Amino acid sequence: MDRINLGIIGTGWCGGIRAETAYANPLVDQLFIADNRPERLEEMKPKCLPAGATTDYKEVLSNSDVSAVMISATPETTHYPMAKAALESGKHVFLEKPIAIELSEADDLIAIANSNNLKFTIGYSQRFNPKYAYIKQSLDDGTLGEPVSALVSRHITRSLGKKISGRIKLSPAAMEATHDLDFVLWCLLPAKPVKIYAQNVYKFMKGQGVDAPDCTWIIVTMDNGIAFTIGAGWILPEGYPNFSSTTLEMVGTKGALLIDDSHRDVVLNTDKHGIQFPMSSMPGEYVGHVYAGPMAAETNHFIEAVALDKPVLVTAEQARDVMEVYIAADLSADRGEPVSLPLTGNDITSSMI
Repeated sequence: MDRINLGIIGTGWCGGIRAETAYANPLVDQLFIADNRPERLEEMKPKCLPAGATTDYKEVLSNSDVSAVMISATPETTHYPMAKAALESGKHVFLEKPIAIELSEADDLIAIANSNNLKFTIGYSQRFNPKYAYIKQSLDDGTLGEPVSALVSRHITRSLGKKISGRIKLSPAAMEATHDLDFVLWCLLPAKPVKIYAQNVYKFMKGQGVDAPDCTWIIVTMDNGIAFTIGAGWILPEGYPNFSSTTLEMVGTKGALLIDDSHRDVVLNTDKHGIQFPMSSMPGEYVGHVYAGPMAAETNHFIEAVALDKPVLVTAEQARDVMEVYIAADLSADRGEPVSLPLTGNDITSSMI
């Protein structure tokens, strides 16, 4: 077992969590962080005691002592060039979703990682959510029998929706439903998606000057006849819950599993802020001496995969399949008709316009 030197590129909300988690992991020897905001680097230094901190991420990639990097940078257009440079420099890569903006970029990254025999995984943190993991276990051990259908409804608040949609033109399908598409497709393997139908709703965000739908509802048909529905939006009023509310249903031939991940089990009521729902953000947050949420476990999983030479849970090829589904969902919503998979050249071209 070898300890590793790890780089974190982007130390904002998610990258900051990953940096603090990596610092506490005994498999990490030296930690190097990069962020284009000097003030954020100063905030992070006492939290993770990095061996190096820089505003130029290329310094991390050129450091031959660093064997792996976690890329948590925004906007999402930076994902492909940063990941490509990291893989070409021979480093194992953890990349926040989405894997890329275009399918050709995803294919390029996968080819580079495979040719260099590097670990390359994408940040689908909900696979590390214990409630989600229980669904997967209940399918794998036969408790639910053969899967028949699934339903996931995910919603986040308006402020976060404006923040996400304001930095890049990506839909709720690409930025929110993507987590649940990944999870359900993973649960239903080896079945493959063959037809996508989706509809967008425009009621609130347009009035706020945001060029994005309020929510997207997606129906996915698999090649074995199973169908599932994913709904995702970002117009919850502020305060309910803090960031994310989700309900899940997985129905099989022998049983059904209903999951409440709406974060209404902990209620804080104060004179200053009224009713709030703590610990309800999707990635999670630190609560005193513990971490509540899936992102710390996901970070540690990548570190272990590199240091102990274990396989990653989320493969880049799976992330590419998810990307194709949400691109098809956006095309279907625009056209008002189902879209078949795999996407044709014309579909791929029109999705880029």
